[in-house]
Amino acid sequence: MSKRLFTSESVTHGHPDKLCDRVSDAILDAILEQDKNAHVACETTATTGIVHVMGEITTTADVDFEAIIRKVVCDTGYDNDECGFNGNTCVVDVALDKQSPDIAMGVNNSYELKDGEEDVNNQNGAGDQGMMFGYACDETDELMPLPVSLAHKLSYKLKEVRENGTLSYLRPDGKSQVTVEYDNDKVVRVDTVVVSTQHDEDVTLEQIRADILDYVIKPIVPQELLDENTKYYINPTGRFVIGGPVGDSGLTGRKIIVDTYGGYSRHGGGAFSGKDPTKVDRSAAYFARYIAKNIVAAKLAKKCEVQLAYAIGVAAPVSVMVETFGTSSYTDEQLANAVNKVFDCRPTAIIRELKLTDTKYYELAAYGHMGREELGVRWEDTDKVDALLCAVK
Repeated sequence: MSKRLFTSESVTHGHPDKLCDRVSDAILDAILEQDKNAHVACETTATTGIVHVMGEITTTADVDFEAIIRKVVCDTGYDNDECGFNGNTCVVDVALDKQSPDIAMGVNNSYELKDGEEDVNNQNGAGDQGMMFGYACDETDELMPLPVSLAHKLSYKLKEVRENGTLSYLRPDGKSQVTVEYDNDKVVRVDTVVVSTQHDEDVTLEQIRADILDYVIKPIVPQELLDENTKYYINPTGRFVIGGPVGDSGLTGRKIIVDTYGGYSRHGGGAFSGKDPTKVDRSAAYFARYIAKNIVAAKLAKKCEVQLAYAIGVAAPVSVMVETFGTSSYTDEQLANAVNKVFDCRPTAIIRELKLTDTKYYELAAYGHMGREELGVRWEDTDKVDALLCAVK
């Protein structure tokens, strides 16, 4: 191994794509509060003056979609015309239909259940075919890659200093990016930090750059990782007044790398927001993270990637793969066998294990779905360490 650079990005909750993710997940939360068995696939788009929600929802819940949408937009910070987008006055267009009965028949009653396998965890088949990845490594306390961990914290700090009035001239839209230098696979320094933040018309670029360095970057990036060669790019275009859905249209699911591991691990391609947990795009990705994190927490590997793959309507995964990149004293096959002993990867079992019908997804829609220990989500628990250690023996 030799020196290498790796870069990850994050965005604030006011980024147009994240605004759409938040709308979709707010609708999902509202439905699941009333109907735990709802099937939800909710997509949102936003552009100048309009929010459009579409998708397939089958539920007994009675939800005021327009009220939820307007509240999310306003809570995000787009609540006056000065920002260019106003949740109080924008057009809200809702086009929702029921889930296809052809899909529902495989989700509600799995292939195994139809074949006479009377196991309660065979109840739901996978909501679609596909492969999902989970990852963990020992670079941070939360067992996430450092580049995406720092990028998320920078973006969240932008939100914090805007909302608490420290930098009141900031507006909701913003992005961050962090480049970390590795030597023999160990973090040695932060090479580059990029922060772009939307701002009021009358603030100078010089003030923005000084304030972001002092109030956002320095409190977040560890001092020991910064040196005289670290590069800072703060609002490098020189101006960022027009932002949010006015500056760029938004769409649910367009930040899947931000949502996961910042590109450090592979991704199956499925987005999370707006999908109920019968959709393995969401639930199996969380479960793969749960598995990988427990493997690393058990010190069975320094880094671990887990792949789960499914066929639509079938409960049991068609494959379970563990990759430890040469950082384990066990073979990947041994670890995969241990995973199959300890973890039930069928959708119904995943939903129960991770309590996914009781999870609040709205807060997860920005600043990452993985590593969010502060939200108390089950897939960040490391309660399977002892079981894994027993299983590998």
